[in-house]
Parts: sequence; structure tokens; C-alpha cells
Amino acid sequence: MLATETSHDIIETAVKAGEFKTLATALEAAELVDTLKGAGPFTVFAPTDAAFEKLPEGTCENLLKPENKDKLKAILLLHVVPGCVMAEDVMKLKEAKTAGGCTVKISTDDGVMVGTAKGMSNVTKTDITTSNGVIHVIDAVILPE
Repeated sequence: MLATETSHDIIETAVKAGEFKTLATALEAAELVDTLKGAGPFTVFAPTDAAFEKLPEGTCENLLKPENKDKLKAILLLHVVPGCVMAEDVMKLKEAKTAGGCTVKISTDDGVMVGTAKGMSNVTKTDITTSNGVIHVIDAVILPE
């Protein structure tokens, strides 16, 4: 499980945790690794491997194909919010603008949830600080509307 890793960036922290292998593979395929290793700060709503397993069969494999790179990148950028937004601040928001220019909804009605009209993800762990931002763990992949 993740711990605060202020000496590691978002990518290093996620890889070290061991529960974000699919996310790491997807970030590499979408050519977003260097971006998330950059200065930031970034807030990442990071879906676990189990979250990716909830997608319909074949979805991940299809998105990882080179011809679907733009679609994959758009999905992944739904999980990234510019700036360092800690859980206390997330709780005060109703929505957030993502790095891809879209907006995700935030709900605190029944626990903290983030997502789109396509579905909401539960935030299961918060405030994992890194050298270039913060990670909040989610239990489902956020999909575009």
C-alpha cells in the first residue's frame, strides 16, 4: 500500500506501491510518464489494478493499442488535476477542471466520489504526498461522458 513518498515523484510512488501496474502501463502507452514526472504539482486520482479489471473485457487491451493512444490519453487526463489538491480541499469542491480540459464531478454525499456522468469512483485512500503532487486512490476508472 502507498505511504507518503515526498522524495519520489507520482510515477515512482505509484510503481513502488505495486497496485498500479495497469495504470503505469497505460501512462507509458499514452506517453504521459514524462509529464507526471515533471515539476507539477499534480493531483492524480489513481485507479488501482482492480479498478481497471472492472472495465468490460478487452477494454484495456484495446486502449493500449497504438491507434487508440489519443483516446487513452484523454481518459488518463481525466484522472489528473493541475495543482496539489489535498483531501480537505477536495471535500469542498463540486467539480474540478482536469489536465485534459474536461471537468470531473466531485460528490461527498456518500463518501468522497469523483467521476463523470458515465460513473463515479470512490476515493479509497487520500493525501499520498509525492515530490510533485498528491495521489488519491480510486476504485474505478473515470470515463469520458
